[in-house]
Amino acid sequence: MNEIAKRLHEVYLDGKVIAFTNYKNILSDVTWHEAITHVNELNTIAKLTFHINYYLDGLLNVFNGGALEIKDKYSFDMEPIRSEAEWNTLRDRLLTNAKAFIEHVAQLTDEELKGVFVDAKYGTYQRNMEIVVEHSYYHLGQISLIKKMVRGM
Repeated sequence: MNEIAKRLHEVYLDGKVIAFTNYKNILSDVTWHEAITHVNELNTIAKLTFHINYYLDGLLNVFNGGALEIKDKYSFDMEPIRSEAEWNTLRDRLLTNAKAFIEHVAQLTDEELKGVFVDAKYGTYQRNMEIVVEHSYYHLGQISLIKKMVRGM
């Protein structure tokens, strides 16, 4: 497994080094009501979970031979979560997609990581995978803080 795949595995599934948590851990006990609770003008936990998964879905499409179709302007366009089952489905889909994404990234050779990602304007695979790691940690921190705020209400 290459270093980027290890970092992705850490942020999504089993990391305890950098943030002392990961998506699997931090979301494991979040209830549906907590996930959809608004704190001031912040995004909800559910909306941030959707947002992160939106990008994983789009990048998995590329890894599976499809086009890069995701757009930033749609990355928060989530349908309302109306039940615990819908919340569980969203959370489980994020973790399933994370596992699949990590597997794809782990298969990339050093040469492939240096290669162009979809179009030269997007840079290399390595640059894009590093952005996913950084973006994921950024929102993991937000989710962690929002979870504490929701539980303190």
